[in-house]
Amino acid sequence: MKRHLTDDPYLKPYEAAIRGRSRHAFDRADELTCDKGSLADWASAHLYFGLHREQREWVFRERAPNATAMWLVGEFNDWKINPDFECRRLSGTDVWECRVAARRIRQGQRYHLEIRWDGGHAERIPSFARYVRQDPSNNLFEATVWESKYEWRNSKNVPLSETPIIYEAHVGMATEEEKVGSYGEFERNILPRIKAAGYNTVQLMGIMEHPYYGSFGYHVSSFFAASSRFGNPDELKSLIDTAHGMGLRVIMDLVHSHAVANERDGLGLFDGTDYQFFHSGEKGRHSAWGSRCFDYGKTDVIHFLLSNCRFWLEEYGFDGFRFDGVTSMLFWHHGLGTCFTDYSKYFDGSVDDDAWAYLQMANRVIHEVKSKAITIAEDVSGMPGVASPITDFGIGFDYRMAMGEPDYWFHLAEKTKDDDWSMGGMYYALTDHRAEEKVVSYVESHDQALVGGKTFFFTLADAAIYYGMRCDQHGLEVERAIALHKMARLATLALNGGAYLNFMGNEFGHPEWIDFPRADNGWSYKHARRQWSLRDDQNLRFKALADFDAAMLTTVLHSRALFGKRGCLGAMPVQLTANDPDKVLAFLRGNLLFVFNFNPTRSFENYGILVPPASDWLHVLDTDEPRFGGQGRIQPGVVYAPVLVHDRGELVQHIRLYLPARTAVVLKRKI
Repeated sequence: MKRHLTDDPYLKPYEAAIRGRSRHAFDRADELTCDKGSLADWASAHLYFGLHREQREWVFRERAPNATAMWLVGEFNDWKINPDFECRRLSGTDVWECRVAARRIRQGQRYHLEIRWDGGHAERIPSFARYVRQDPSNNLFEATVWESKYEWRNSKNVPLSETPIIYEAHVGMATEEEKVGSYGEFERNILPRIKAAGYNTVQLMGIMEHPYYGSFGYHVSSFFAASSRFGNPDELKSLIDTAHGMGLRVIMDLVHSHAVANERDGLGLFDGTDYQFFHSGEKGRHSAWGSRCFDYGKTDVIHFLLSNCRFWLEEYGFDGFRFDGVTSMLFWHHGLGTCFTDYSKYFDGSVDDDAWAYLQMANRVIHEVKSKAITIAEDVSGMPGVASPITDFGIGFDYRMAMGEPDYWFHLAEKTKDDDWSMGGMYYALTDHRAEEKVVSYVESHDQALVGGKTFFFTLADAAIYYGMRCDQHGLEVERAIALHKMARLATLALNGGAYLNFMGNEFGHPEWIDFPRADNGWSYKHARRQWSLRDDQNLRFKALADFDAAMLTTVLHSRALFGKRGCLGAMPVQLTANDPDKVLAFLRGNLLFVFNFNPTRSFENYGILVPPASDWLHVLDTDEPRFGGQGRIQPGVVYAPVLVHDRGELVQHIRLYLPARTAVVLKRKI
C-alpha cells in the first residue's frame, strides 16, 4: 500500500507548511507559463539564446540587463571589436542580438563576448555556449563554434524495467595512463567493462564544463557545454549512443546547486553586477565551497536552469540526472553546522522555498521531456518529501542518495571492533528510509576516497593491499578485507531501497584514494586514474572481488528479487534473524534468502534459520567460493529441505545451514 507524505504522524503539525511549499511551486509554474502550454515547452531558452545558424546567417542572443554595449570577438574578426559583430539590444528587453552572414563564421572558430557597462568592461564566455575550449597558448577558455554532425544509431530512449544498478564513473580518470581520458576511450574501453560487470546504468561525473579539473566537475562555468577536456560534443553523443545500443542507461551529475565564482569564464559578474544569476552580497557566496549561489526566485534564473535540464535530455540523450548538493540548495545555511535531529529543523524558516519550487519544477520538466528518466537527489538532510511524488506534495525525485549507508560501513571498518558489529543495527542502517521514498543504496561512492580518505577495501586491508594480494598469499589482514568487502556489498545490494550504486573500480577493491593534479601534488595524475590491470591480472586477488561483484549482480537481478514486472521496487525485505552474539543476520527478499555470518572466528554447523512453510531452498551463491577468493567450505548446488521444529512452544519450519566465519550464502526458493 502506498504511503503518503502526510500519513507520517510526526509531520501532522507541519502539514500546512508542506502543502504551502508545494502550492508555491505550482503557482510559480503557472505564473511562468501563464497557464498556457507545459512547463517543459516553456523551458526552451537554449533554443533562443546562444549562437544558432538560421538559414543563411548566424544569430546570437544573450541576456545582459546591465550591459550598455556588446560585441562578438573571435578568430572570425582577428579578436578585434568590429561593428559588423556588434550586438543590439532588442527593444524593450534585456536581450542583445547579433546577426552575421553564415560565411563569416566557421565551425571550430573560437570567440568570446566583449561586454561594457557603466564604469567597466570585460571579456565573457556566452552563458549558453555549447562548446568551450581552453586555448593552450594562454590557458584562457573560449567559446567555440559548433554545429553537430552526429547521426544517432540507437534510440535515445532505453527501455529499462530493472532496479537501477548504477556504475558511477568519471571519463577523465577512467584510463590507467597518467593523463586525462577521453570520451572515445571511455566508449571503447570502459563501457564494455560496465556491461560485462552486470550494471545497467552509467552515471557520469564532470560532464558540464569546469575550469579547474581538480573540482571533480562540481565548479561549473558553462552549463550548456560538455567538458572539452574529454573531447568534442559529438564524441560524447557517440559514447551515450553506444551505451544505449548496449542496453545501458546514461545519467549525469547535474550541478545546479552553485556555480564557479570565476568571472571571465563563468557567470560571476557576467554583466558587471553580482546579482544577475546569483543572490547579491554574502548571501550569494557559498562560504564552504568558494562558489556562487543561484537566486532561484528570479524568473531568468529559473528559465536558464530548467532549460538546462531539457537541453541535456534532448541534445545528448541522457536518461536522467543525479542532482548534486540538494541540501545546499534547500537551506539558507546550506546544511553547514546543522544536525537534522528532528522535524522542526525542516520548518524553522531555514528553507529556501524558491529552491524547493525550482526542484519540483525541474522534476516536472525532466519527466515531461522523458517520462522514463530517473532523478536522484544528493541530500544529506533527510528533508521529508524530497523523493516523494509531486502529487503527494513532494519535490518529485525518483530516488534519494542513502548517504548514511557509506557512513555506517566506514564507521564499522574504521572505529568498531569486529566483535562489536550489531546485526540488528546493520539491518536498520541499510533499510532506514522513509516509507514513501526510494533510495540509492551504496557502500561507497567517489566521496569516500577523496584526498584524506580511502576506498572501503583499502580501509579494511590497509598496507597489506600492497604486499598481500597475490593469489598464493593468504595473510589475515587481506583475508578479512576480502571477506568483508564481499559481504558488505551483498548486504547493501540485497537490502537496497530502490537502486544500488558503485564507483568505478571499487568493485574490485581499487586501492588508495582519489587526488586530481594540483600544485600540492606536483600536478600528478597518479591518483586520478583507475588501475584496471589489477582487476585483469590472473595472479592477483582483485580479480576475485570483481568476479564476485558480477556474480552477485547476476544472481540477484536474474532472480527478480528486487523489482517487479513494471520496473517498480518489488518485494520488501523481511528480517528472519539478527543474532548479535552469534553475528548472524538473515532475511528474505522476494524469492531469495540471504544469510550472513559476520562472526570473525566462529563457524556454525546446522545453524537453524526460520523460513516460510512448504519451500525447499537451492544454494545459488556464497562468498566463500574459491573463484571469489574463498576457501570453498560450502558445498554448492545443495537443496535444503525445511524441517519442523518446536520454537517457543510453536511448530515452525527451519533449514539448517553450515555457516563458516565471515561468509554469506544466498539461497533461492524452489517453486
